Amino acid sequence: MQRIHLPTLSARYWAALCLASIFGANMGDFFARDVGLGHLAGLPFLALALVVVVVSERFDRSIHQVYYWTAVIIVRTGATNFADFACGDLKLPRPFVIAGLAAILAVAVFASWQFAWRQTSGKGGDTTLRADLGYWISMFIAGSLGTVIGDYCSHDLRLGDGGASLLLVPVLALLFATARNGLLRSLPYYWMTIVAVRAAGTTAGDFVAGRNMLGLPLSTLVTGALFVALLAMWNEPAASKVVHADT
Repeated sequence: MQRIHLPTLSARYWAALCLASIFGANMGDFFARDVGLGHLAGLPFLALALVVVVVSERFDRSIHQVYYWTAVIIVRTGATNFADFACGDLKLPRPFVIAGLAAILAVAVFASWQFAWRQTSGKGGDTTLRADLGYWISMFIAGSLGTVIGDYCSHDLRLGDGGASLLLVPVLALLFATARNGLLRSLPYYWMTIVAVRAAGTTAGDFVAGRNMLGLPLSTLVTGALFVALLAMWNEPAASKVVHADT
C-alpha cells in the first residue's frame, strides 16, 4: 500500500486495532451464522474483497487510511472463519493448530522481514508499516492464531468468554505497558502484540455477542460503529501526510 494510506504506530493505531479485532470477530461469526455462508464458503468472497481494496488503493492519490482499515476488517473476518473452520468443522485439536500457526507466522514474518517495516523521515521519526503482500499474509496468520488462542482459553480451559477476557486483556495491557521504551517498533514484539490483540478481541467479541449480552447482529453493529467513530473522532496527523505517494 502507498504510504499516504497507512497509519503510524501510535496510540490511535493500537486502540483502533483492538476495536477492529472485536468487530472482526463479530463479523466473522455474523457472516458464517446469520448470513449462512458457513466458515469456508465466505472465504473466497472475502479474498475477492481484499483484492478489490488493494488494487483500488494503488490508483488513489488522496490522503486517508480507509483502504488500510477496510483491509484489516476483511482480514480479521476471514481469520475468524478460517480458525473456526480448522478447529470447528475439521475438529483439529486447538493446541496443534496453535503450534502450527505459530510456526507458519514465524516463517512468514522472517521471509518478509526487510519489506514489512518503514521508518519515515517525517517529524519525530514516525514509524509506518509497509503493508505489502507479506504483511497481509502475516496479518491473516496472526489473526487466525489469535482466534484459536482466544477460543482455547474460552473452551479448552473452560473459562468461558468472560473469564477468558479477564485473563487475556491484562496480558495485552502488560504487553502495552512494557512496550513504552519502543518495543512495539520491534517486529517480533509487534507480531506478538498483534496475536494478543486478536486473542483478547476474540473473547471480548464473543462475550458481548452472547445471548445474555447484545446478541450477534446488534453486537456487530455496535462494535462496527465504535470502530468507525474512533477513527473519525481521533484524527491524528500521520507521517504519511508529509511524503508523496509511495508503494
